[in-house]
Amino acid sequence: MPTLGGSCLCGGVRFEVELPFRRANHCHCSLCRNHSGTFGLTQGRLPREQFRLLQGEELLRVYRPEGGTAVKAFCSVCGSSLFGRRWPEGDEIAIRLGTIDGDPEIRPQLHSFVASKPAWSEIPDDGLPRYPEGYTG
Repeated sequence: MPTLGGSCLCGGVRFEVELPFRRANHCHCSLCRNHSGTFGLTQGRLPREQFRLLQGEELLRVYRPEGGTAVKAFCSVCGSSLFGRRWPEGDEIAIRLGTIDGDPEIRPQLHSFVASKPAWSEIPDDGLPRYPEGYTG
């Protein structure tokens, strides 16, 4: 299977993923919005066994929101949002597609948590399904 590298902004955290991703989406929830400082996050999900952390484990910090929602993993040096879901122990990892070097060979397939989008954010008319809350499929 083809592999792609990825990293944080400062390059301190580097990883590799083995394609294919299972799915990809744009998340508009308030947690992703606050974590990214923008509309939300665009992420691809893949099985944990298709992910390898190459360097920078000591730089990673994990925020675990109350209520057991998906975690937010980021680089403690540059602040790049990197991983989510049940990092690092989960069987599936959500990787911020913006951190991937090259074409992840998947495109976002849906918008989730659109009921949480801020008033200033416009979701483009891209033909993708929109879910008021999370997508469970």
